[in-house]
Amino acid sequence: MSDEHDVHDVLIIGSGPAGCTAALYASRAFLKTKVIAGFEAGGQLMLTSDVENFPGYPEGVTGPEMMADLRKQAERFGADFVDEDVSEADFTERPFRVMSPSGTHRAKTVIVATGSSAKWLGLESEKRLMGRGVSACATCDGFFFKDKAVVVVGGGDTAMEEATFLTKYATKVVIVHRRDSFRASKIMAKRAMEHPKIDIVWDSAVEEVLGEEKVEGVRVKNLKTGEEQEIPSDGFFVAIGHKPNTDLFRVQLHLDEAGYVDPEGVHQTRTNAPGVFVAGDVFAHRYRQAITAAGSGCKAAIDAERWLEEQEAH
Repeated sequence: MSDEHDVHDVLIIGSGPAGCTAALYASRAFLKTKVIAGFEAGGQLMLTSDVENFPGYPEGVTGPEMMADLRKQAERFGADFVDEDVSEADFTERPFRVMSPSGTHRAKTVIVATGSSAKWLGLESEKRLMGRGVSACATCDGFFFKDKAVVVVGGGDTAMEEATFLTKYATKVVIVHRRDSFRASKIMAKRAMEHPKIDIVWDSAVEEVLGEEKVEGVRVKNLKTGEEQEIPSDGFFVAIGHKPNTDLFRVQLHLDEAGYVDPEGVHQTRTNAPGVFVAGDVFAHRYRQAITAAGSGCKAAIDAERWLEEQEAH
């Protein structure tokens, strides 16, 4: 059980690139640092087979390997990782209290780095082929589909962006959408619909991702006629949005309309709760890259360190 009198300088919730980088910077600054990593530690990179765009890995690296490296580096400087989910957090009084199955963890500052989760269709075949042609990030994985055909599912701005981006690599991109018009902004929809490499299958839902070892196509059903067809494809990109992992903090932190943490300023990691900071995709969700998440983890740790110094000066 966690000792009620054992107060950490920095407690980090989440262990993706943002959380691990924050832990590295905080522990290296001789701050007593604890990371509540989550049962599914490592964030979304644990679902990524190959990472080729993170500086320092010239030959590329798998997502799980990279997260193991980041964690090991933080642990080297003394960061303490606990592979549990947070059940409750109380930011109303200091030291802050964060609860997990092993007990109550107390800390002078907290960094929220819980990330966001891609929304999936919920198909068994989609889950089975994750990282083997199924992806939720064109920027991350588009390069692997050079001169290949891909399918994108979705009808919002994210789907239009992903589909248009994928035309840089793929020979053909098919967008599958449930309705007969896109809900994306007019300019984004126009760009996709007029692109010579993009075909659109309207009024249709993906029933199954085809393939045993890797994606070989998708089976779609027309929701108006009930007719089914198979579309050959080497990749399947799900672009139906992301959900920020902020349900725990809904009452205590300012969130924007989509549920992401709203920081106090454009370049700030401070939140409306003094001593609570934010890092990674849980607030800086425009880019959703490991490197940008890591960068904001660095900022959050430095901001937390300076805030602690300010408190001690008073």
